[in-house]
Amino acid sequence: MILKQYYLGCLAHASYLLGDEASSTAIVVDPQRDIQQYLDDAAKFGLHIRHAFLTHFHADFVAGHLELRNQCGAAIHLGSRAQTEYPIAAMKDGDSLEFPGMRLTVLETPGHTIESISLLVFDLQKDPAQPYAVLTGDTLFICDVGRPDLRASLGWTAHELGSHLYDSLHNKILPLPDATLVYPAHGAGSLCGKQLSSDTVSSLGDQRRFNYALQPMSKDEFIALVTADQPDAPPYFTYDAILNTRERATLDQTLEAVLHPIDLAEVLRLGDQGCQILDVRDPAEYAKGHLAGSINIGLGGQYATWAGTVLDRAKPIVIIAEPGREAEAATRLGRIGFDHVKGYLRGGMASLAARPDLVWPTDRLNVTLVAEELAGADRPFLLDVRNPREWAAKHIEGSLNIPLNHLQERIGEIPRNHRIAVHCAGGYRSSIAASILHQHGLTNLIEMAGGLAAWESAHLPVVSQT
Repeated sequence: MILKQYYLGCLAHASYLLGDEASSTAIVVDPQRDIQQYLDDAAKFGLHIRHAFLTHFHADFVAGHLELRNQCGAAIHLGSRAQTEYPIAAMKDGDSLEFPGMRLTVLETPGHTIESISLLVFDLQKDPAQPYAVLTGDTLFICDVGRPDLRASLGWTAHELGSHLYDSLHNKILPLPDATLVYPAHGAGSLCGKQLSSDTVSSLGDQRRFNYALQPMSKDEFIALVTADQPDAPPYFTYDAILNTRERATLDQTLEAVLHPIDLAEVLRLGDQGCQILDVRDPAEYAKGHLAGSINIGLGGQYATWAGTVLDRAKPIVIIAEPGREAEAATRLGRIGFDHVKGYLRGGMASLAARPDLVWPTDRLNVTLVAEELAGADRPFLLDVRNPREWAAKHIEGSLNIPLNHLQERIGEIPRNHRIAVHCAGGYRSSIAASILHQHGLTNLIEMAGGLAAWESAHLPVVSQT
């Protein structure tokens, strides 16, 4: 038996290839939309991908089940309560796929979503009676459990799904042996829970001891605990969850349609028509000079998550990238179903060499210079775009906290007749914020390079509300 985990850091997403060498069969669980790595490894192991499982309709990415079906002829498996536009093998509790060296048994584990399942993996050569591992999807994470509040728009309350989640954990997962390995679909950084570990595998015994949500408590206590203090869900989550139920274009088809160069004059025309100009370069490079009106979401951070948070799904996108990185930018947008890309600026920023009138810089200052400005008579308005929990833990005195995901809706709270200093934790989110402020005509601003981390490294003071 082969079990290989693939971890996609920018989406904190784990997918799996399970292989039975005796039958040359591979199963991919919760695949990402760009599937080449699974195809490569299946070929390396001498396997054919015959099955694709979704543990649920993922909200934070578009899964690659249709890509595997079209490329490999893989059968698509989902829980028995799933409803889709494409044919599936609907798996109910206790259903199994058995091969000479491996058995997969389905546990229906509703809670994060109503159709959620977990997969028991038996290595028949080692122990045909006891599971080797359980692939828990978003039912059980390392040090957390799946949030039950993401399906409100689809007719399920957090209380209803929280009740299901309690039953699934206590009746299906916790009775498993302590030695069972737990492989979830997400890790730290995912917004599908509130305190996921950076570990990507654990034992059920360790989770029984250390996971706060698995400690003894009543169902009502559990529901109150897992529904409290969840992070804001980006607006694209419901869109992706619905998209995962639909027949749609595959990623290859999408990239073929969107990956073409556009001359500067056409980019400017599209921008005038409301097209979103997305600059995916590093924040430091963006600050040196960028096309006026563009928004910066760098490929070096949680690019897809922030793109899905601050960009409009109804408006087309033109990419500005360092030459050679356009495909990466479009592919990573495609992972969250943002296929409405018109193309990319031919030649990148070099195409603007003869048009300096269109290039804006951002005043990006080190923390010492920012501190000097804050101590001056004409103190800038200090904007902290981290999340409220980060701000409460420690912040610069006198700062206003407007989380980046709420900046556009709260732009009216920022004074237009004052210099603005904006910062985040490390300089990634503040660059996005600066580009949004520029779009709204707030151009008298400075961005604090290195964020609060650099501020603290310089031994400058912070205060706390915790």
